[in-house]
Amino acid sequence: MKCRVGVIYGEEALLYSFPEFHPFRSDRIQRFYNEVLPEFLKNYYQQLIAVKPELASEDEVLLYHDLDYVNFVKKKSEAGYGYLDYGDTPAFKGCYEASLYVVGSTLKLVRMIIQGIIDHGFNPVGGLHHARKDRAGGFCIFNDASVAIKYLTEVVKLKQVLYVDIDAHHGDGVFYDYYFDKNVIIADIHQDGRTLYPGTGFSHERGGGEAEGTKLNIPLMPGAGDEEFIEAWGRVEEFIDKFNPEFIILQAGADGLAGDPLTGLMYSERVHEYATSRLHKISEEKCNGRLLVLGGGGYNRENILKAWRAVLSSLLSQPR
Repeated sequence: MKCRVGVIYGEEALLYSFPEFHPFRSDRIQRFYNEVLPEFLKNYYQQLIAVKPELASEDEVLLYHDLDYVNFVKKKSEAGYGYLDYGDTPAFKGCYEASLYVVGSTLKLVRMIIQGIIDHGFNPVGGLHHARKDRAGGFCIFNDASVAIKYLTEVVKLKQVLYVDIDAHHGDGVFYDYYFDKNVIIADIHQDGRTLYPGTGFSHERGGGEAEGTKLNIPLMPGAGDEEFIEAWGRVEEFIDKFNPEFIILQAGADGLAGDPLTGLMYSERVHEYATSRLHKISEEKCNGRLLVLGGGGYNRENILKAWRAVLSSLLSQPR
């Protein structure tokens, strides 16, 4: 049976865009909408559904984030200047509403998957994995992945959620804020934190307390390419095999591809095809295909198109 895939598509997704000269701007998404998505919507019209972005409610954001921090973002959004962290994440007019659209769109896909309307989802502007409960970080204001995990475990009452992150940067927001949660299984392949922001994600970190053994970090040195990634992925699958997740989230940041201006990994888009295809298969085996992919980082525009094309192709193909 062919999989039904929902992809967030709409001008509201372009609102999350930092000021001029910042590497995280909406042209990343606009080019995907202009140069990749139309051919997929045409060629896979029976499978691929364009899903309009949706605002999250404040209560939904508060499933994960602290109220004081949410109010801080509101004030900075109204002012339209200053920083939300120590220099990477500038405020801009409307950044609060733009962030609500990121979170709301991810939650909309989660609900559609849970309700059986679609099998898999892709939010290209999602995957803001550096934001913590009480602060911004690394271009990320609200952490849509962490909100989605809270929604799945506390509202939907799932017993186990799997989060896999292949962005070049360690997903510190998700990893550490769920470090002691045994119901959240995390595997993260990234560039070694000694060489890249946020400077975290080491192999001895396996989860705390009763969650020990539910977390996996695999740091790779700069220059690592497809061969090193696929070797690391074998360890990820061995790790996943011990668990029975009821929902899988993949953060598929494109900044590990060779030529990204901010990182030092040397992947090709084969990494994204491989990881998405393997998780597609695992999701069919373990959780009735419940798989959500988030776009994450990536600052070489051509690489983003190649990586996300590979993601969509893998979601729309038969799992293998």
